[in-house]
Amino acid sequence: MAEIRIKLLEESDTEKLYQFEIQNRNFFDRMGFSRGDHYYDIDNFEDIIKEIVAEQEEGLVYMYLIINEGDEIVGRVNLVSVVRGSLNKAELGYRIGEAYQGKGYGTKAVKLILKEAVDTHKLHRVEAGTSPDNIGSQIVLIKNGFQFTGRNNKYIYQNGRWEDSVNFEKVLD
Repeated sequence: MAEIRIKLLEESDTEKLYQFEIQNRNFFDRMGFSRGDHYYDIDNFEDIIKEIVAEQEEGLVYMYLIINEGDEIVGRVNLVSVVRGSLNKAELGYRIGEAYQGKGYGTKAVKLILKEAVDTHKLHRVEAGTSPDNIGSQIVLIKNGFQFTGRNNKYIYQNGRWEDSVNFEKVLD
């Protein structure tokens, strides 16, 4: 696998990220990660990025791009639903483009964001959920030291039906 780095999303990344999302739209739709037509409207997409950047400045989310040696976006890895105070945690999410599947990018990106979670964002715990059928994603989590914590039945509404969630956590300190 080629080397990668992660980079906190900035407004200047909008066009490049938009192209990544357009190129992978059919793949993400097939994988059950559909975002709907409105997401792909360029004006709406620009507004979404502005909102994300503002939320990052408030410490509510941290959205990173996964960048390869050729300076191409290969995916995204995110810390969302950040809760401070007595919980000091976030939820992990990631998506890797179709051309980069099965090459270790997800595993490496999660490793990098966990380092950011500790060093930069000072988080105590990171939680993640996957579809029961997404074995690849579960392997990424396990390789990064996440522990299985349980399963929620009919937890998330996707593609016109309720789906289960398989849950994991990692305590960082």
